[in-house]
Order: sequence, then C-alpha cells, then structure tokens
Amino acid sequence: MKFSESLKKNSDFQKVYRNGVSKANRYLVMYIMENGASLNRVGISVSKKVGNSVVRHRLTRLIRESYRLHEDMFHSGLDIVIVVRNRAGDKNYHEIKDALLHLANLHGIIDLESNGKK
Repeated sequence: MKFSESLKKNSDFQKVYRNGVSKANRYLVMYIMENGASLNRVGISVSKKVGNSVVRHRLTRLIRESYRLHEDMFHSGLDIVIVVRNRAGDKNYHEIKDALLHLANLHGIIDLESNGKK
C-alpha cells in the first residue's frame, strides 16, 4: 500500500470508533475519520465470532488486497477502520471487494471515474 499505513494501536481504533462516521452493508462496517495527514491509515478488525484464525486471516488478506488494488481511487487524509461482520466468513474476493467499494462510495471517499474495473 503505497499511499497508506496500517492502524495498529488500540487507542487509534477507539478514537475512530468514537469520533468517526460509520456506514454498513451486509458484510462490512466502515468507520471514517479525517486524520489531518496526507495519507490514509487503514485498520481491519475481524472478531473471533466470524470464524477460526484461518478464516479471519483470509478475510483480512482479502480486504487488504481489495484496498491495495483500488487505493488510488480513495481520497487521502483519512483513518479508515473496517469491521468484518459474521456473514462475510464464506465470501469470495469479488463479494468482499464489492462490499468495500460500496461502503467507500456511500461515505463519498472514492472517485469512481479515476479507475477502471480491476
């Protein structure tokens, strides 16, 4: 991810949960908060309720890859926290990617014209 960093600290996640704006769809919940920097910070949260560690890490990789491939569409200067819902446990890459882009579009943080279908 060339324009982004990872959110790692629990305090950073909590700040976004408290002060950010959230939107949700069937598979994901996305919290957005401006960070005042020139790059995005992305955090992914997958509960143990979603599945075992293999399932949770697979979903984390799918989300990270979806974001990486479409990173140039996202506006910069944001803290983004993505929470995976239980229903997402058996979904494939395309369903996760569509859910991620749908939420970003709902938040108004992507430019759909700047990138063709990847």
